[in-house]
Amino acid sequence: MASLNVGNLGEFLREQRRTAKLSLRQLADAAGVSNPYLSQIERGLRKPSAEILQQLAKALRISAETLYVQAGILDERDREDLLQVPAAILADSSITEQQKQALLQIYESFRKETAHQRAAGHETPGPADERADGRTEGPSPGRTAEGPAE
Repeated sequence: MASLNVGNLGEFLREQRRTAKLSLRQLADAAGVSNPYLSQIERGLRKPSAEILQQLAKALRISAETLYVQAGILDERDREDLLQVPAAILADSSITEQQKQALLQIYESFRKETAHQRAAGHETPGPADERADGRTEGPSPGRTAEGPAE
């Protein structure tokens, strides 16, 4: 995970707000945060949660992933990987549009859950935690740490 760079996030948010031609108060109202809190974020004094970043992204009509990258919650490489999954789902001609939408909603909910866990400092198992056989470390299903389940 990238390191948090609150100053750059604040500058980026201010730039996006100005591009959207929104006042500080308008963006704060649209995102459901207080005017002083948003001002502190823009000045690099406060670290917003993933949930607040998501609300700001929605109000600014930009992707939450863009703000996660700016905040250091997500690496740019992770963001690029995230865009491949929805593209693959949408390109799959073997499933219906309704199935595609369901898959995209499920994928998005998992992504949000993981981002919230990362923002809270709870890491999820990743490739570095996997064993050579592709399974994550820990007892196998049907086994306890002491041996086979009976």
